[in-house]
Amino acid sequence: MNDYLSGPNPVDGGLRHARRGRRGKGFVAGIVVGALLLVGGGATAAWFGYRASLDDNLERIDAFEGVDESTRPSAAPAGPDTPVNILVLGSDSRISAGDPNAWEAGAQRTDAIMLVHLSADRQTAAAISIPRDSWVPIPGVGEAKINAAFSYGGPPLMIQTVEQLTGVRIDHFAVTDFESFTTLTDSLDGVEITVPDGAGGSVRQAMNGEEALAFARERHALANGDFGRVQRQQAWMRAIVAKANNNRSDPLKMAGFLQAVTSSVAVDESFTFDRMQELFQSAGDISTNDITFMTAPYTGTGRSADGQSIVVLDRAAFDSLMAAVAKDDLPGFLADAPENMDLLPAVVQ
Repeated sequence: MNDYLSGPNPVDGGLRHARRGRRGKGFVAGIVVGALLLVGGGATAAWFGYRASLDDNLERIDAFEGVDESTRPSAAPAGPDTPVNILVLGSDSRISAGDPNAWEAGAQRTDAIMLVHLSADRQTAAAISIPRDSWVPIPGVGEAKINAAFSYGGPPLMIQTVEQLTGVRIDHFAVTDFESFTTLTDSLDGVEITVPDGAGGSVRQAMNGEEALAFARERHALANGDFGRVQRQQAWMRAIVAKANNNRSDPLKMAGFLQAVTSSVAVDESFTFDRMQELFQSAGDISTNDITFMTAPYTGTGRSADGQSIVVLDRAAFDSLMAAVAKDDLPGFLADAPENMDLLPAVVQ
């Protein structure tokens, strides 16, 4: 029997946290922590005047405990010109982030997995979704759906799985779920997402929090199912970044948004508020158009040997993409091979 399935509770340490009893975590709140790095601007000092309150909101987990350094990709040289990679998990479970102490081996899987990459020159960023049913090697377990890594071994095993799959070193970790979705959206007085108008064109549809949540959770009515839901979640994130950019000169509104974000995410212990502020300020020149939203390359769906429905990654394209991320050369890679990449379109079904 493998290491992670044989122990009584393999991730007690990885899920230890400093604050308990938080409310549910909003999906992509963790990504919005990354997105905040992309919003920058003249109001930064005013927003971070609420530092003490915001810092107190953040819940910490020891996400890297037990991760064997010898198995990890090499770290980039320390300094201001260093790329940053944030692994974000989104779950429909109220356990995964809302109360890590309630975690039970085998009981939770993640509904969304995103790698947020911030370039060393702070001119571009990317949010790359890895389909939750991707069939991959999980250290100490064997081949399984990638979202099972969290179930088997919590944040440390998920980090190990993603690092060994991608060759990209994870610098920070965040876990969220859907519950605060409405609060995040409503803190900005809603968002606008471009959708088909039913007549061959498109329309910018205004959505409040409940409407945005329903939009992002739908998959059964979509022709491409879970892949379509992934794009809807990315479209919401893009809309949130755009709306935050538009409101960045309004300190009171942004203070409310930051309160919602920091109350809606659990992050690794090294992702301090000072670290967030440092990254936030360094990325002030990035606009929404500088962010790439995409899904990791896949060839389609299939069946595992034991009959599970799985997503089959296009390993040639996937490996090339992740090599570009690891080398911090994603824009150059995409310029040469856009036809192979599943980029988020302007209009989302």
